[in-house]
Amino acid sequence: MTVSATAVLADELRRPITVCHLPPGASKWNKIEHRLFAYISIHWRGRPLVDYESVVSLIGATTTDAGLTVSAQLDTDDYPTGVVVPDEVMAQLALHPHATHPQWNYTLLPRSP
Repeated sequence: MTVSATAVLADELRRPITVCHLPPGASKWNKIEHRLFAYISIHWRGRPLVDYESVVSLIGATTTDAGLTVSAQLDTDDYPTGVVVPDEVMAQLALHPHATHPQWNYTLLPRSP
C-alpha cells in the first residue's frame, strides 16, 4: 500500500494510521524466525528446491518440538519498483514522521473532509 493510499484509508476511517517499516536486513532480529530456521533446514534435508511450490510446501510443513508451526503461501502479486509519490501529493498528506528512523516510521493523520 502506498503512502497516498494509506492516507486515503486514514481519511475514510477517520483514524490515524501508524506505519513502521522494517529496515533492510531486519529479519536477523526476528526471534520467531530464528527459532524456526533450524527446523526448516532439518525438514528440508537438502532436497532440491526446484520450484516455488516445493519451497512453500517444505516451509509450510515444518513444526518444532515445542509445537510451533509455519504457515506459508506463495505471493504471486506483482509489486512495482521505483514508485515515486509526487511532491504535490506528499505536501497534501498529514504525515508526521517519528523521531526514530523517520524515513521508516510515521503516522498519517486523517485530513479534514
